This record gives sequence, C-alpha cells and structure tokens, in this order.
Amino acid sequence: MAFSTELRSDLVNLLGSEWVKDDPVTLYTYRCDGLTLYTAPPMGVVYPGNRDELVEVVKKLHTLKIPFVPRGAGTGLSGGAVPQQQSVIIEMARFKEIHDIDWINRTITIGPGVINLRISEKVQPDGYHYVPDPSSQKACTIGGNVAENSGGPHTLKYGVTVNHVLGLEMVLPDGEVVELGGKHFPILGPDMLALVIGSEGTFGIVTKITCRLTPNPEKAITLLGIFDSVHKACEGVSAIVRKGIIPAAMEMIDKVTIYAVEQALKPGFPTDAEAVLIIEVDGLIEGLEEEAQASEGLLLQAGAREVKWARDDEERARIWRARKEAFGAIGQISPNYYVQDGVIPRSSLPEVLDKIAEVGKKFSLTVANVFHAGDGNLHPLILYRYDIPEEVENAHHAGEEILSICVEYGGSLSGEHGIGIEKASWMDSIYNSEDLENMKNIREFFNPGELLNPGKIFPQPGRCAEVKHPSGVPDSTGERPRMVAAKSGIAV
Repeated sequence: MAFSTELRSDLVNLLGSEWVKDDPVTLYTYRCDGLTLYTAPPMGVVYPGNRDELVEVVKKLHTLKIPFVPRGAGTGLSGGAVPQQQSVIIEMARFKEIHDIDWINRTITIGPGVINLRISEKVQPDGYHYVPDPSSQKACTIGGNVAENSGGPHTLKYGVTVNHVLGLEMVLPDGEVVELGGKHFPILGPDMLALVIGSEGTFGIVTKITCRLTPNPEKAITLLGIFDSVHKACEGVSAIVRKGIIPAAMEMIDKVTIYAVEQALKPGFPTDAEAVLIIEVDGLIEGLEEEAQASEGLLLQAGAREVKWARDDEERARIWRARKEAFGAIGQISPNYYVQDGVIPRSSLPEVLDKIAEVGKKFSLTVANVFHAGDGNLHPLILYRYDIPEEVENAHHAGEEILSICVEYGGSLSGEHGIGIEKASWMDSIYNSEDLENMKNIREFFNPGELLNPGKIFPQPGRCAEVKHPSGVPDSTGERPRMVAAKSGIAV
C-alpha cells in the first residue's frame, strides 16, 4: 500500500517531494526495526525537518484518522517501530540540531535525531559527558533512548535515561505542542516527564530534549576479573555490592562471548576462562585506588584466578570496545542470533544462568551471555541458523522459556529493550487486569484513539501487524503469539 494521490499531494505541499516517500524500496526498508521478523510495510514515510512541519503532518494524519509511528535510528529490538495498521512512518532523522548548551545549569538541549555518542563528543573537550551509554550509542538516537528509557554499562552508578533527561518538547497526536520539565530538578507536581520517558513513542512525538551533563570523573580504573566458574563470577558481583561499593559499571561476559570477541577484536581476554567481569570505578582521585584494591580483593576471595588492571587509557578503551561490540562479534561464530532482554534479582544470577544454559541444551542451541551484571539485566543471545527451520523454531521456544524464567524469579520482561509488539502479549504475566487498564487509561489521556504508534506495549485482542513466522503465515489464531527470532540485532 502507498499514499493515496490526494494525501501524497498534501504531504508534498507540506514537506516537499524529497521528503515524502512510498516507493517499494522505502516501504521495505521501514517495515521493521532491529527485530527483523516482526514486519509490516508502512503506508509511506515522511521526513519533517522542523517542529512546524511535524505539527502540520500530524494534524493532517489526525484529521484523516491515519495512524502514524515516530522512528529514530531503528536500532530497537522489540518491534516498537513496526508500522502496524498501515501506519505512516514519521522519520525524525532531520532533527539533529544542538539548540543550546547551558554550562551554568550543566544541560544540553538537542533534537531527537542526535546520535547518543555525539552528545559526549560535543562536550568532552569542556570536561563533561552524557552518562547513558547503550552499546549501540554510535548509531542510536537520543529520541529512541527517551522512548525506550535506555541504559548501558555505566548506568549502574549514575542511572538510566529517565535520570538524565530534565525536559521535553513534544507534539501530541492532535498536533498540540506541550513542554514537560525544564532545566532543573526537582519537578514540582505530578511527574509527567517520567511517564513519557519509556512510553515507546505512544504518548507524543518528542521534538526537543534537555539532558543533564555530568562532569568527567577525575579518574577511572578498569579491572578485569578472570574466572573459571560463572557461579564464582556471580559471587564476585554480589560481594562487591554487599561491601557497599557501587562501581560505575559491572559487566559479565561468558566463555562463548569471550571467544567471539577475541576472534573479532583481540582485546586479550583468556579464551579458557568461563567468564570475565569488567569492573570500573570512577570519581575523585583520592581514595579511588583503595576502592579498586578492595574490589580486586573481593573478586579474588570469590574465586577469581586473576584480576588485571588496565594499565593505561589505551588498554581501558580496548576492554570497553570488546564489551560494547560484543554483540557484533558474535557474528564470528554464528550467522544469526536472537537477543533476549530481562531483569532478575542480582542474587538469582547463578540459578538463572544455569537455567538458561539448560534451555540451550534442551533445544540444541548455543546461548551466549554478555550483560549488565551489577543490576541483573540479562542479554542472552540465542545462536541459530536462519536457513534451518528447526533451529528458527527452537529459537522461538528458547526465547519464550528464558522470558518465563525471568518472570518466575520475580524479574521483569525487559530491562532496556522495551516491550513493543514482541512482548506485549506477555504483559498480563506480570500485571493484573486492573493494572493494565490503569496504564491504558494513562495512554488514552495522551493518545486518544491510539493513532500514535498503535498496538504497542499492551496485549491486543488480535494481531494487527504481519507477524512473520517460519512458514511465512501471519499469526491469526488469537492465541498468545510466540516471540520471534531475529536475524541480527543491535545491542542497547
């Protein structure tokens, strides 16, 4: 399906022909996000260049009751940008302005199309950075980060996106422009800003974002704990937290992933280890070495065979590159993988990791693990071959069982990848009907009629998207749809 002649003409008058597209290549390109087997072609794609153009486009679509979906870089892994119900994609890539840097209040105000890493690159020379650092930060946009409430390795100590966004400008589904928050904490009255962050683009389309800037630490020390047992590595994580030490980051990489990153990046990780822990402490120089030494001692007590200190910035960068590019490195050992995302209590890490390993054995699939150990945010990667239907089917089942395990242990459905359409049908596994109804009522307040990004987050009575299964037949059973295995993914 493409734009009608009349609608296309109206949109071209608003934006110019260059910024209105419904050709087959564009429709194919925008049919999904990073979860590539949830697909549905949009009606078309528009590229507004400023707020006024966006408002006019939204008003036009609202009048015609045509649903629409805001989209950033498309790195999401939950189907949150899939254009269900023949939606129009509103691509926000042109909103790349840096509107203001306020050094007094330590804020930066930017457009949603700004790439996450560009913020830190812009303010680094002045001694600041933007904390949330998803592994996809070279590609993901700050607008997408706001939609998913993204985290990253260094949010253990400093918090996720909601802790670093102070204000938003947003266009509601009827074209009204509203502002939430500002440049200062605290926000008086009901915290509407926190409601919007993590709402996956279902409340409004963000056009400006004011972020906190954090002073660079005087010093950072990175440790690499090497373990011959995953259980011992988990104990090392718990021991550090019990001691009252809160590192800036505490990441775990298992044996499968160690091998992959060594093949791809050669950071110097021992391939005979069962797990490595990346621990980073930062802050004032005074007392920092003592904190790092205490962490080292706790890792050794937990059973680490060795703890290495990054000798210089180059070695530290090499370690962190291995962590942040680990997902891509998996391509060295598997053509395809499906990324799961869930959070469990940190104390349950050993048991849950054992169960995840059992799931892999049950379905004859390798499961690699690289994750935010400090806050129990798991990212199991289910490795499979897309050209073997049985493996695709098994990946489906493995993903479901891993998600069920997270719920069983009192965890959540997602840590930072969102719910989207991938996990919408699972929301009733952790929320009762009253809770879900209350959440839907809040969405209805912002988004009456659900024209904006329809079919996301909450269970649907039927499937609106063309959910592709191995058979190629859309799911129309009305039963809980199975999660699907993606050909590839981008870590966040």
